[in-house]
Amino acid sequence: MRRRHGAAVTGDPVPRNPTGALRTLLAIVLAAAAMLGPLNVDMYLPAFPEMTEDLSGTASQTQLSLTSCLIGMAIGQFVIGPISDARGRRGPLTWFTALFALSSLACAVSPSMELLITARFLQGFTAAAGVVLSRAVARDVFDGRELTRFFALLMVINAGAPMVAPVLGGALLALPFGAWPLIFVFLGLIGVGLVLLVRWRLPETLPPQRRIRGSARVVAATAVEVLTDRAFLGYALTVGVVHGGSFAYVAGTPFVYQEIYGVSPQVFGVLFGVNGLAIIAGSWAVGRLSARVAERVLLRYAVITAVAATAVLLVAAVVRAPLALVVTAIFGYMVAVGMILTGSFTLAMAEQAHRAGSAGAVLGALPLIIGAIVSPLVGLDESSALPMAAVLFGSSVLGGVAFAALTGPRRR
Repeated sequence: MRRRHGAAVTGDPVPRNPTGALRTLLAIVLAAAAMLGPLNVDMYLPAFPEMTEDLSGTASQTQLSLTSCLIGMAIGQFVIGPISDARGRRGPLTWFTALFALSSLACAVSPSMELLITARFLQGFTAAAGVVLSRAVARDVFDGRELTRFFALLMVINAGAPMVAPVLGGALLALPFGAWPLIFVFLGLIGVGLVLLVRWRLPETLPPQRRIRGSARVVAATAVEVLTDRAFLGYALTVGVVHGGSFAYVAGTPFVYQEIYGVSPQVFGVLFGVNGLAIIAGSWAVGRLSARVAERVLLRYAVITAVAATAVLLVAAVVRAPLALVVTAIFGYMVAVGMILTGSFTLAMAEQAHRAGSAGAVLGALPLIIGAIVSPLVGLDESSALPMAAVLFGSSVLGGVAFAALTGPRRR
């Protein structure tokens, strides 16, 4: 007799909109896979000053290692997403996660900033598997409001990664033998653990009859179809620009908090991690309210909140306001980001069941491409929070423009 939850091993079909233990199992495995992205980005942030000094680099070079990782994650999603539409989800997730573990070790032994930047690109490229395939698997199995509820649950679990990652990174640095390479060794071990979890418990959610058959040209044509879908593009640009702009916060706060406001790496980790609660609150709100309020209405309120919060942050940066006001404004902004991440995913993926891998790749890659562009900008003036605040405000406004122009009814 086959075990009910042994689909990953036996090939049993996964039911639509599963409940109970199977739903919980999918949430745990997919959240663990999706966490590769934020853990890869956020865990080493407290080590920025130490890495800069140890590798004889500059602040901009250290931030470039973040940019390199984001570019790798963006390109990786564009490659891995279509591959999964043709080959299934479980195999690509296993192999690319194994390569993530190896590239993490390469980061740990990098003797120079140049080699670290290269290794970070590879690390980002392979971590993309967890990000894009967690989205694709969710769309394979769920639809309608159940997709909204499940993705909100996934985001609530996954939002713990930005909250825990910098705290954990700071704790590793505080160990008697702690140094920045230890962070990358730890990431490699996480990759190994995820490989075992996927092979042991993740069902294959894309059966052969639903896969896209054909050559690389067919796969490329599918990606073009996704990008020419007006509504999908509108939601993708909304989350892409707003969430992409948030990487200016990721790259800027290690220096703003520690160099301008003088907090320790451990306190920085706590302040940075608190915003994981903000993302959780935003995602939870969408999941709870979607049964009574249309997802698009919730998304509109989230975009307005993002613009308002970043406007306050911009004023605070200009007048050099106390740290408390800066932290509060960023918290409000991250609540809006949590709402946008959840709401835009559901609306964008609603009509993409047959090409979930490609669509998920676009949704995941756009924020990273924009983040890679804006991250170095925050280092233009290391004595002020103004560059970071300006990028956050500008990206929120542009996201609002994309939402208003592309996601509403088409005018005659």
